Amino acid sequence: MKVQIQIRGRKYTVRSDEEGEDLVAIAKYVDSKMAEIAGRGSSADEYTVAMLAALNIASEFDRFRRQVASDLSGLDRELASTAVLLEAALGDSAQPS
Repeated sequence: MKVQIQIRGRKYTVRSDEEGEDLVAIAKYVDSKMAEIAGRGSSADEYTVAMLAALNIASEFDRFRRQVASDLSGLDRELASTAVLLEAALGDSAQPS
């Protein structure tokens, strides 16, 4: 699928397997990150702004990835604990005769 996006005033036609609306939303997010960095008053060129935005987005992603991993680990522990409690409560009645 071809989708037209705009980042920093430049239009791009992108071919992707992503849904068009999703890709447009992602492009808007990247554009907003770049605008935020460019608006900090530095006179960085567009390449530097893009690299700093990429680093910021990658940092956000890494924090999110680690939080999800931590949450899943906690859920695994809770599930194992619940399974032990359930087995103890059911005792031998859960065993086939």
